[in-house]
Amino acid sequence: MGAATHIRTSLYIQKMANVEAAFKNLHQDLLDGCKEGDQKAQFQIYKLYYKAMYNTSLRIVNDTMEAEDIMQEAFLSAFEKIDTYSGTVSFGAWLKKIVINRSLDALGKRKAVFEDIESHIGIRDESHDDSARSEEVDVKVEEVKEAIDKLPDGYRVILSLYLLEGYDHDEIADILKISSSTSRSQLSRARQKLISEMKKKEMKNF
Repeated sequence: MGAATHIRTSLYIQKMANVEAAFKNLHQDLLDGCKEGDQKAQFQIYKLYYKAMYNTSLRIVNDTMEAEDIMQEAFLSAFEKIDTYSGTVSFGAWLKKIVINRSLDALGKRKAVFEDIESHIGIRDESHDDSARSEEVDVKVEEVKEAIDKLPDGYRVILSLYLLEGYDHDEIADILKISSSTSRSQLSRARQKLISEMKKKEMKNF
């Protein structure tokens, strides 16, 4: 308990790192090569980003083979339309958006993206409840990630986008085609579900 950090505090540093990484292209020479169709440059870019993009997809689809396929397809798509990359955000952020969209498309075919969140009547909307915001479970970052992976699709997606990928509610609303208020409400429900599951795990290990 004492040495571990709170869920939001644990992941805040990672979220801020994502923000700081935006708008920086440390490998602009390789991106220029990709725009010229240089396959060596494409391979170098692939090596730089494939692991992160695979993990992003995996957190959404929760299937290793499907995440691998989506990651590969996303790179092919990115290289095909790299001329449309404007440079207003980092290349990694632009590529991640492609990966996330493809992952959500794949998940949508299961018709399960938000079904679990909306139908879970046992979790009330506590987005404006101060006591809910103050209630935390002391866990390590990796334990949180493992717990998120085990949640139903709807909970996993909203928590992954907000806590692990660093998107704010306006960005999530745009990605998922929902309102910002819906994003906040669903995050609150998902967060309560995560806290509940982490408490159960702590009780089992006690």
